[in-house]
Amino acid sequence: MKQALKKLGAFLLTMVIVSFVTFLAFQLIPGDPVTHMLGTSYTPERADALREQLGLKGPLLVRYWDWLRGFVTGAMGTSYSYNLPVSQLVGEKVGNTLALNALTFVLIVALSLPIGLFTVRRHGGAADRCLTVVNQVIMAVPPFFTGILFTWLFSVVLSWLPGKFIEFSEDPVGYWQCLFFPALALALPRIAMTVRMLRSTLLEELHRDYVRTAISRGNDSRAALYRHALKNALPPVVTFLAQTMAEIVASSIVVEQVFSIPGLGRLLLASINSSDWPVVQAIVVLLALWVMLAGTVADLINQRIDPRLRLGGAK
Repeated sequence: MKQALKKLGAFLLTMVIVSFVTFLAFQLIPGDPVTHMLGTSYTPERADALREQLGLKGPLLVRYWDWLRGFVTGAMGTSYSYNLPVSQLVGEKVGNTLALNALTFVLIVALSLPIGLFTVRRHGGAADRCLTVVNQVIMAVPPFFTGILFTWLFSVVLSWLPGKFIEFSEDPVGYWQCLFFPALALALPRIAMTVRMLRSTLLEELHRDYVRTAISRGNDSRAALYRHALKNALPPVVTFLAQTMAEIVASSIVVEQVFSIPGLGRLLLASINSSDWPVVQAIVVLLALWVMLAGTVADLINQRIDPRLRLGGAK
């Protein structure tokens, strides 16, 4: 419990620092959004009132505190381009991005672990060599190119994908169908990387003395793999999967464009093009929150798997 509270405290402190740095960066961007929004109807009185409405007046720390308090409560400011609450714009898109990232992560875990275990059990054989070559090829292909190929194959050639994105409220089955191939395009390189890492860590563990001792006591190689080596090989893999979440978030921005998914990635690019900084700022902090949360959860899982981590590491 003590370690969990420390991790939670570090997580909250890091998020405050990230949010402040992000807020400060967007305050330093040149240009006056009020002048842009008012256009030809600009007057000093209207400009002063609009700055007050947008929270652009007052000392920097006061404005940051107001923004942070609003972010926590869901009041993230007003969009410069749409003149709508940022929370409304983000709320309409965040579900699709979270669903895409969650499905991608599920595919990575569900496919990489059994494939990795299979390659270890067939180490040195023809199947292992073939999978190693396939892994190298998959890792070399970027997700956006895989997404383009999937779009052409499954939408144009096979007509498995609908002509437009289907919202969950319209058709839950069609919704997940629309997300499956984008998630697979995102997952494939990470599956290959995870398989490679799991294979190397498991082979390293299988050559350690405790595994040889377990086999000498009557355990077969399969039992030694699943009962002993796998548990000790998982912590670095779990950490790697947490790092993978950051890559998934970054890559999903491009993949959403390829598959025309109305998620945070498309909203982020559109907001950058229109200099809609309140929207960009909120999305950046939300994505950072998602990545930091994945890392914190991975640390807590590793502490459950390996009790030595709860004691500060093996001596």
